[in-house]
Amino acid sequence: MATKYDLIVIGSGPGGYVAAIRASQLGLKVGVVERSELGGICLNWGCIPTKALLKSAQVFEYVQHAQDYGIKIDGAAVDFDGMIKRSRDVAGGMSKGIQFLFKKNKIDHIEGFGKLKAGKKVEVTAEDGSKVDYTAEHIIVATGGRSRELPNLPIDGKKIIGYREAMVMDKQPESMVIVGSGAIGVEFAYFYNSIGTQVTVIEYQDRIVPVEDVDVSKQLERTYKKAKMKIMTNSEVTSVDTKGAKCKVNVKTKKGEEVIEADVVLSAVGVSTNLEGIGLEDVGVATDKGKVLVDDYYKTNIPGIYAIGDIVHGPALAHVASAEGIICVEKIQGMHVEPLDYNNIPGCTYCSPEIASVGYTEQAAKDAGYEVKVGKFPFSASGKAKAAGASDGFVKVIFDAKYGEWLGAHMIGANVTEMIAEVVAARKLETTGHEIIKTVHPHPTMSEAVMEAAAAAYDEVIHL
Repeated sequence: MATKYDLIVIGSGPGGYVAAIRASQLGLKVGVVERSELGGICLNWGCIPTKALLKSAQVFEYVQHAQDYGIKIDGAAVDFDGMIKRSRDVAGGMSKGIQFLFKKNKIDHIEGFGKLKAGKKVEVTAEDGSKVDYTAEHIIVATGGRSRELPNLPIDGKKIIGYREAMVMDKQPESMVIVGSGAIGVEFAYFYNSIGTQVTVIEYQDRIVPVEDVDVSKQLERTYKKAKMKIMTNSEVTSVDTKGAKCKVNVKTKKGEEVIEADVVLSAVGVSTNLEGIGLEDVGVATDKGKVLVDDYYKTNIPGIYAIGDIVHGPALAHVASAEGIICVEKIQGMHVEPLDYNNIPGCTYCSPEIASVGYTEQAAKDAGYEVKVGKFPFSASGKAKAAGASDGFVKVIFDAKYGEWLGAHMIGANVTEMIAEVVAARKLETTGHEIIKTVHPHPTMSEAVMEAAAAAYDEVIHL
């Protein structure tokens, strides 16, 4: 293995490995430093294995409600170990896929922990403690994030757990308290509730999935309460007593203190960046509030050093990291590239019903000074949704009343994570509301709801 490269990437998550592959396509000699499995958190402990668990939960729900579809099934039961094993197998297969892509693109996997050193060097410490210095004209730092820990909720890996432990538990807990109702929190809430665990969700803000449009939050809360989850908003965990057989979770609410007992507490309060010990201070890379400071093309203040993904400004999402990595290496190679439009990044949450959104919420659009036209189409009026037995949810669209600019879209329902890309592409192409109304959508599909919602915004809706 060489010790000199055109580009070294530290981290092999969806930012790092995508940047490496694109750089190789553009003719650079690339090495990727990774001490764990290729693919990073996303492939091994995040996006992919959680979707496998959620699919298992969805299949179990289908089986439980098979009678609704005219099918009789007796004796279905959860095989918790089987669900966990399938999830790990899917993740393992995806990680092997990255190994194949590295070989195909002649990218070196440098195993170990990478640390920046002066003179465009990366010191890599192997598992046995040995150190080797590698040099490169360009170095991209893509070290990602981990579970954020609250001081009053220290993760011990047994009674108080993070998302990693939630994916590989020895046995299914009878009861679980989930602290935080962002994507990670509500996805695990759906998974564990649907297989029979008693779930309580505690959220500090006044609604669950607080980054979403308020109508989406209300819909998900209704659905979760109907599914017998306990939802506590405007609530804060002050401490957890883990000494007994059960965790005693002390919760401060608007009505006073409350104690909830549960087998396990899942801390899902966000992500912390992995900036420690990687040499940023040694080489003088500027950071602020746990993020590396970069320009529009991910250059740091130190020539030849770049940063992408969770460790820079912007949403901590896999597809964002990938886009940033591609922009970064294309700019390094002198191509004409446009900065990423962070207001046109789709967000997807894979609970059931799914959530997908892009652009402004209704409130944010008003706060930004827009006069808005808002259209909403419920899946209860969709023939495909009714036929599929998935009539919960809606599509909501927001347009600028003056010029027709598509300001945002917010969806909750079955398969909406597959539908949001239409809106992202349309916004990229500066499409107006009337152009969407005149775009013929296939019938019967869930995607018709996008056209119908746009029509509703302009008082032209047919099926409401």
